[in-house]
Amino acid sequence: MEKTKVKDFSLEALREFLLSMLAGMSISFGCIAFLASGSKIAGALFFVVGLFIILNFNFSLFTEKVCYVLDNKPRYIVRILWIWFGNVIGAIFMALMVNATRLSGLLETATAIVDTKLNDSMLSLFFLGVFCNILIFVAVYGYKKFDNPLAKMVALFFGVSIFVLCGFEHCIADAFYFAFVGAYTGKTLLCLIVITLGNTVGGLLFPTIIKLIEYVQNKKSNKN
Repeated sequence: MEKTKVKDFSLEALREFLLSMLAGMSISFGCIAFLASGSKIAGALFFVVGLFIILNFNFSLFTEKVCYVLDNKPRYIVRILWIWFGNVIGAIFMALMVNATRLSGLLETATAIVDTKLNDSMLSLFFLGVFCNILIFVAVYGYKKFDNPLAKMVALFFGVSIFVLCGFEHCIADAFYFAFVGAYTGKTLLCLIVITLGNTVGGLLFPTIIKLIEYVQNKKSNKN
């Protein structure tokens, strides 16, 4: 019985890791589209393809899953850390493959993006990460909640394209950019961790406020 439980846990962990890798690869497609677009506005719109793939194929993306920490038990934190790891591995894997193609010509554009991130302050990266995942939450929440297909797509496109257009920081996209230009340094890792923390706070901000509003409303209803 104990061996069966361990085997089941291992298989589930492997499944989650593979779904996470696929999510990291999907976000990377959005990054490639952004780099290849030649236009910040067009690139912001094309970047949406990553989250579109993830939501429709039920892949596991850290910046989406972290928004639901409050709805789960404490052990869920271990799961989202595992998802983050899988996402980063998927992004690095994609970066290595792209570097082996003629698309490596996009390196100049990617290098400029990475230099901007590495020369930024940690506080700035943190808050840009917060802003990013507020919009990711809006995009995912709207896409899942709305029944109207047009409303679903508007929520997705506006939520994602605006964060890209504004230059907000997404930890998995940044993992791709860093790996693509070969920026494997201690500072890169620190930036990625700070951005991840910002994404975590941003992903939990609206859900926390919404739950507080619901709590107040319930208390008020009970008194009446």
